[in-house]
Amino acid sequence: MSRWLVRWILNVIGIIITAKLIEGFEVTVLAAIVGSVLLGFVNATIRPVILLVTLPINVLTLGLFTLVVNGFMLWLVSFLIKGFDVLNFGAAFLAALMITIISSLISFLVKD
Repeated sequence: MSRWLVRWILNVIGIIITAKLIEGFEVTVLAAIVGSVLLGFVNATIRPVILLVTLPINVLTLGLFTLVVNGFMLWLVSFLIKGFDVLNFGAAFLAALMITIISSLISFLVKD
């Protein structure tokens, strides 16, 4: 099995685990699968533009504003996929933080 497929499956599992742990973030298995694909697309296309626009505030916060942008990306995906529900921005922020940590661990453990 290719490494990108392993990473994708582990990220889907990470989204499901995050939904179990963060109150206000709920996903179905199918929504987690579709959501991980759409989240990857949003992070590859829209997120760089948002980060560029918010660069001054990101510099002032020493990069911590990136966490807010990540929460916004998750919140955006929740509008597009049924079953991928984020009840408020606080839940989106915490879920995005946890998904980022899980994704970083996966990237560290599964090398390309």
